[in-house]
Amino acid sequence: MAHERIEVDLPLAKVYELLSNPVHYPKFLNRLENVEKINSQTFEYSTTIGDEEFKWTTNLIDNLRNTRFAWITINGNLNQTGTIRFTPLDSGERTRVDFSLDYRTFYGEPGEDLAKFIEKLPEQLKNDLKTFKELAENGTFKEAGSEDEEKASEENEVTV
Repeated sequence: MAHERIEVDLPLAKVYELLSNPVHYPKFLNRLENVEKINSQTFEYSTTIGDEEFKWTTNLIDNLRNTRFAWITINGNLNQTGTIRFTPLDSGERTRVDFSLDYRTFYGEPGEDLAKFIEKLPEQLKNDLKTFKELAENGTFKEAGSEDEEKASEENEVTV
């Protein structure tokens, strides 16, 4: 389990808007490769750890606008839970973000690569939140990874 806190020099509503869509998490959560929206409550995540591909599906369990956003894994080969809490600072002009993230196996002990992945989670989350802060405050969050998003959007249009 990792818990990190960061203060962002943006209004709470803006920070909530950026962090309440898991599809954008690979922009700053370095070790996530992809997140796809299945429906308004369900998201599919994927990443590679060592030589193994991990995919898991989460459901939102808490989405209180401008207050809290949380999810749990409902299936897959990696168990992830997360909670993000938002606290207004300076009359709402700035925002404190408390981000908790946990990875576990569903059964048994993790393999060596996954164990290292989990062990390094606190340090990685700290770095990831610094990346989020930089992208958000510089106004480049939505542009980060936009080529991949455009490609995915085009692929969806073709298959629909």
